[in-house]
Amino acid sequence: MINQVTLVGRLTKDPELRYTPDGKAVSNITLAVNRNFRNTVGNYEADFVQCIIWKKSAENTAQYCKKVP
Repeated sequence: MINQVTLVGRLTKDPELRYTPDGKAVSNITLAVNRNFRNTVGNYEADFVQCIIWKKSAENTAQYCKKVP
């Protein structure tokens, strides 16, 4: 069974595309995902989720996703 998660957030930096010795594409990214509730001060906090993307998804992410300032 494969688990699937959909996260909506912001990139913390541009994805870097690398290749394994056997030619598979891999990219590491970190997403800043806002929580759905406010803390005691009244601000929204963010969780930073590290993701590893493989094969064609890694190539597409590196090509089409860029950090927006």
